Amino acid sequence: MSGTSVVDALHRRAVGYATDEIVEEYAVQDGEETLVRRRVTKKEVPPDISAAKLLLEREEPLEKMSDEALAAEKKRLLQLLKEDKA
Repeated sequence: MSGTSVVDALHRRAVGYATDEIVEEYAVQDGEETLVRRRVTKKEVPPDISAAKLLLEREEPLEKMSDEALAAEKKRLLQLLKEDKA
């Protein structure tokens, strides 16, 4: 995640993401460590409500937003969730 800002990482955590989980097994053969097995599993990390809340709080507090602004923010967040699942 080199070069990623904290806000970008927080956003990624708030909307969820997919990642590869890599497990490698090694064995010593002829005095050298050799890769015996490598398993790559796709892993879906679901959206994190705490991260989403933190993102919202860093902007305008919810209490100060109008009903129209709240509806627009809800629509924006739902669209982000759809895009990241696609």
